[in-house]
Amino acid sequence: MIANYGYTDAEGAFYITIDTGKCEGCEAKPCVAACPRSLFVEEEDPYGEDVVAIDDAKRKKLNYECAGCKPSGERAPLPCVAACPYDAVTHSW
Repeated sequence: MIANYGYTDAEGAFYITIDTGKCEGCEAKPCVAACPRSLFVEEEDPYGEDVVAIDDAKRKKLNYECAGCKPSGERAPLPCVAACPYDAVTHSW
């Protein structure tokens, strides 16, 4: 399942997308540990699988929460994206 967490406002679309189907085989969940803002949480999906999601309290503030990892100009891969061995995490901006 593709899960989109975030929002669209006058400044743009700010979404983190997680392909939870790719998360099913991942025991370590390194994206959770890699996020310096603790946006990622483990939870059970409606099918009883342990997957990664974005913390409910932070979903409407992704532009601000992710700002430290998304400086302007050239940048290294985002910590959460780089940590995922299954390429399950993407950002819309």
